[in-house]
Formats: sequence, structure tokens, C-alpha cells
Amino acid sequence: MNNMLSPRSVSRRIARGLALAGVIGAFAMAGISTASAQATAGAVFGKAPVGYSIAVRSDTTGTGRTVTVDSAGRYSAAHLPPGTYTVTLKQGDRDVAKHLNVPVTVAGGVKVDFDCSEIKCDEAADTK
Repeated sequence: MNNMLSPRSVSRRIARGLALAGVIGAFAMAGISTASAQATAGAVFGKAPVGYSIAVRSDTTGTGRTVTVDSAGRYSAAHLPPGTYTVTLKQGDRDVAKHLNVPVTVAGGVKVDFDCSEIKCDEAADTK
């Protein structure tokens, strides 16, 4: 009788094949979920005066978030869906300056700085 066709040999080959398929499938699923999680959002980051906050709002949906400027004068708003945003420098409830039509792309970041030497941080922004 041929050893390659014995029931025991066939069972072992099937078991090895299933185990290999399971391992490959697990790695493939991990790779897909990681890639799609990283490739579905973007970020806005930059420099701004310490003590201020930054509001990042979608121009189409109105959703967004407000982040605070850290002690080094930096901020970052991550995990934003792709789209066009208005980025506003705020001091308390007062809008100080705005950057309009800021494009956020998938897996990318866009730098938006607020420099008080270029803008008048002591005056409210035009709210039109």
C-alpha cells in the first residue's frame, strides 16, 4: 500500500494545511485592520500661543474638537475624517484668528500655525 495515501498521512497533510491557512489568515486580517485604521483619518497640528485653545471644525458636518496648546506652544488634533476644516485660535470663548478651508487628507497631517507677531491676538476674529 502507498504511504502517501494512507488515512493517517492524509489527515496530517490536511491538519498542516489548515494550520498554515489559519496562521496566514490571522496575519492577513491583522494587516488589513491596521492599514485601514491608519488610512481613514488625518490630523491638524502646529504652533500657537501658550494658554490658548484650537477649535477644529468640519466645514461640511460642523463636527470637530477643541484642543489646548501645550506649554511648548504646540497643539495636535488627530483622528479627523478627511474633509475641509476651519481651524480657530481661541482665548476662552473668544475667537482670535481663523484659518479657513484647511484640507485634511487620509493618513496625512496639515500644519497650521498661529503667530501673534503676524496676527493681532488681542483682537477678536471676524466671525463672518
